[in-house]
Amino acid sequence: MKASVPRRIFLVCNTVFLLVVALVCIAPFINLLAVSFSNKVAVSGGEVTFYPIGFTLMSYQFITGTSKFVQSVLVSLERTAIGLPINLLLIILTAYPLSKSRKDFRARNLFNAGLIPSYMIVRYTGLIDHLWALILPGALPVFSMLVVMNYLRSLPKELEEAAYIDGASHLQTLIRIVLPVATPTIATVALFSFVGHWNSWFDGMIYMNKVQHYPLQTYLQTVVVNPEEFFRNNTDRSGNLAKYLALLSARTTGAAQLFLAMVPILCVYPYLQRYFTTGLVLGSVKG
Repeated sequence: MKASVPRRIFLVCNTVFLLVVALVCIAPFINLLAVSFSNKVAVSGGEVTFYPIGFTLMSYQFITGTSKFVQSVLVSLERTAIGLPINLLLIILTAYPLSKSRKDFRARNLFNAGLIPSYMIVRYTGLIDHLWALILPGALPVFSMLVVMNYLRSLPKELEEAAYIDGASHLQTLIRIVLPVATPTIATVALFSFVGHWNSWFDGMIYMNKVQHYPLQTYLQTVVVNPEEFFRNNTDRSGNLAKYLALLSARTTGAAQLFLAMVPILCVYPYLQRYFTTGLVLGSVKG
């Protein structure tokens, strides 16, 4: 059946509108990438738009040779590798029992005590300047837990009852019956946790006193706030000062660092995106 003329007009206008919105969202990233591959003169003159001018890899060579940047990447990788499994484990072990509690549970008694009490807890437990200070305070993301809990409540009771009749324990039912069915929702909250750990910068700023303990985003925040100081301090220590000063600037090196920080998200998101909409909608169903 052919679509009516008004319907066709709507589809065309809607497609054009969405393409414009997508281009507006993508354009800053393309410009950032172009700046990172361009030389100092072109960037300073405002000549770079969506393609590199004076193509050079010097910015990336300069950054990867900076020990603080490499160390911050390792800290973020370690934090994400440890924090993500802990988040998922606590989310599942909390959401599954609560999904069987009273239907009028709305997490009324869950609240955040604030920054000062959180900092005092981390300080008096001796976690300042330790990796666990970046993981344990947010080990249980409450929003993600509520999404999983609401989804588990929407599952037919017959699934678990059949498992119990066959002699399965609660743990066996959770692992063999519930989790395979809840894959879209678990993948969605896993994406939330991954992005949260990788993009978090504020906790590194308040819990870490030494620069070598900064996660990547905290380190990049200091670079973005004062790029000239970062560029000056690192070029002064290099043996190729004249070469760097001729081809690089704070803008080119800053753009390269920001783009490198986005690479893990750009790699992971496409694989989990297919679960994102389905998992979020299913998890928002109220029992």
